[in-house]
Amino acid sequence: MTAVLTRPVEAPAVHKRKRRFNATRTVVLGLAAVYFLVPLAAAVWFTVQDKVHGGVTGEYYTSIPQAEGFAGALRRSLSLAVLTVLGVLLVTVPAMLAVTLRLPKLRPIVEGLSLLPLVIPPIALVAGVRDMLALGPNQLAGTPFGDALVSSQDPELPIILVVVYIVLATPFAYRSLDAGIRAIDARTLVDAARGLGSSWFDVVWRVLLPNLRGAVLGAAFLTLGLVLGEYTIASILLFDTLPTWLVKISGENGQLSVSVSTASLLFTWLLLLVVSLADRPKTSRSDS
Repeated sequence: MTAVLTRPVEAPAVHKRKRRFNATRTVVLGLAAVYFLVPLAAAVWFTVQDKVHGGVTGEYYTSIPQAEGFAGALRRSLSLAVLTVLGVLLVTVPAMLAVTLRLPKLRPIVEGLSLLPLVIPPIALVAGVRDMLALGPNQLAGTPFGDALVSSQDPELPIILVVVYIVLATPFAYRSLDAGIRAIDARTLVDAARGLGSSWFDVVWRVLLPNLRGAVLGAAFLTLGLVLGEYTIASILLFDTLPTWLVKISGENGQLSVSVSTASLLFTWLLLLVVSLADRPKTSRSDS
């Protein structure tokens, strides 16, 4: 018998590639941390300086709730944010499910319409809205539509801002929901649930929405961030929201303004962490 000598095959350098990948990831994360944390640390240091007596103080953070106009602006912005999130989800979720399950040929049209708020400049949008609102007390006075235009401009809760914010948030919510729907086999899930005798309400509420929880939470968070940070439209329409209040107070007390901005940023990060934890799948433990 003749012995067949085979040359040993060298294993790929998996560890070297993994080590190189870990080093690159560490460098990128380190640069990102420096980029985000250094300005935040500088802002915090600016807000805790006591320029009168010297040293460090937390006066500007503890005085935020008592600041003039802060409570009303915060309550108004949070109310607008909640109403906008509900409005965006009520508009986009049924539309996306209808296009996916019933009218797939309309997907390019719906996608194109969802991109229009990104094409139209917000300043042009708010100019048109302002001209339309001027019709309420003038040409349309006494008509139902004119009364609706007037009531939508209530300074305590301007519903017109909710309508405009829904339009602005639609592209971001659409992208988040579209990614979630594409990640699941929605048609198969619907056919299986319908084959088992479920109604359309049960299919949407118990089958599709639990699988789209991450996409829905992402759309809600993007909408919330847009509303809490929007300044231009609220300022032009002369409504007092949290961003407009921050700009107004910055001319009077810069440290207080930066304190509120820093606190709102930390609140947004905390909210993002809560959304990320809520999106984690629940793991079931089996007893051995």
